[in-house]
Parts: sequence; structure tokens; C-alpha cells
Amino acid sequence: MAKKVQRPQKCITREEAKELHDNWCTKRVGHLKKNLGFEDAREFHWSVAELEEYLAYVKQESAEQGIKDPGIRIYMGAYPKSKCKMKKGMSTLFLAPTGSRPGASGKGDGDPENNYDIDAFNKGGNGFPPNDY
Repeated sequence: MAKKVQRPQKCITREEAKELHDNWCTKRVGHLKKNLGFEDAREFHWSVAELEEYLAYVKQESAEQGIKDPGIRIYMGAYPKSKCKMKKGMSTLFLAPTGSRPGASGKGDGDPENNYDIDAFNKGGNGFPPNDY
């Protein structure tokens, strides 16, 4: 039988998540819609299998580079208006691997450098109109 996984320390409650989302919507949605001329994406989805596959890839490639503790940084982005007719100009998120090679000087505690030798991860789905938390 597999060992039971404990709740990670950085998990937040449903109420905390709702408060974060509500605050973001209250402070940003109106401004974005006014400036962009459309309601922008604000939630993104990947399946657990897709994320596990990407994390396994990052672990594998990092290990080959001698990186012992790789990480993931999440960036906000926006699709170019000239590409992707369905998502022109809309926001997106992408995941970028982090981790310093042995002997490299990183940015300091808690702020590892990006590992540009491993491809980033994108092309998740998003609700339109956006789904509220």
C-alpha cells in the first residue's frame, strides 16, 4: 500500500483562495477590460497527468545537468495578437524550470535562476468567460 501523502504546508483553504481571487477580480478585471476592450483570461487549467509529465521531464533534465533541487517559476504572459486567433492578446501562464548547476552562483536564497536549457510549459486551457473560484 502506498504511503499516505500529507497536506503540504503551503496549501491554503478554500476561503483563502476565494479571497485572493475576489481581490484580484475587484482590483484588476475592470481595468483590464477597459484597457483591452475584452474580458481577459484569469484562470488556466492543466490536467494532473500533464503537470506530472512536465515535472518528470524537468527532474530528468535537471538531474542530467547536475541540478539537485530544481524548481518551477510561474510567469504571466500574453499571446500576440497576430497568433492564435482564438486567444489573440489574451493572458496566459507558463511554467519555467529553475535551478543552478553545481558551482554556479544563483540569485540567493529562495530565488533560483531560470534554467533556460529546459523548455518552458504552456498551452493550458482557460475558461471563457473566465470561471470564478
